[in-house]
Amino acid sequence: MFRSFILVLLSVLICGCSGVSTWQAPPGPFFLPSAYNNPVMIPPNHPEYVWEQVVDVVDDYFRIMEEIPVRDMVGSEGRLETFPVVGATLLEPWRHDSANFDERLESTLQTIRRLAIISVKKEDCGYLIDVAVYKELEDRSQPDRAVAGSATFSYTATQEGVIDPITDEPLNLGWISLGRDAALEQRILSEITSRLGLVQPQCAPGG
Repeated sequence: MFRSFILVLLSVLICGCSGVSTWQAPPGPFFLPSAYNNPVMIPPNHPEYVWEQVVDVVDDYFRIMEEIPVRDMVGSEGRLETFPVVGATLLEPWRHDSANFDERLESTLQTIRRLAIISVKKEDCGYLIDVAVYKELEDRSQPDRAVAGSATFSYTATQEGVIDPITDEPLNLGWISLGRDAALEQRILSEITSRLGLVQPQCAPGG
């Protein structure tokens, strides 16, 4: 914890108050937690173009694991799933998967990762895009710099099957779900709608 505090303090001293703005998203409506409906409806367009834009936006934040593109027929649904990525910290202003200062601070003080699942469904009046970003907290048996030795017997320790061959320590003790990351979902939706437009509210899904 002390080491993390020092890292945060150094980053603030180096970057100064003006540097805090680089950790935020560019000015835009996605600062608001409810700026866009999720899912959001975008205007009709060629399905390949729509899919390419969605993939290009998501690729700025995650490494894509699987793609099933949407097709040009009503009811067709495309799906994109990403690999988990460990959250950007205060010392990584060039990364944007931590959508605001609070998220960056949290990722600096503890290990957070995110993954995204995006669906694109063809509707009569356009495409319905759903963005789901999930946050997870690393579940460790004890802190990295714990005073108690690793040989101390623990009743709460779980059996591990993946061991680091260099340190003989578990590579991962699992992850605890923290729910959805609405801030990053709004940022991704903002970028998608800025490229593809936004259908007026009277055009509802399904007709």
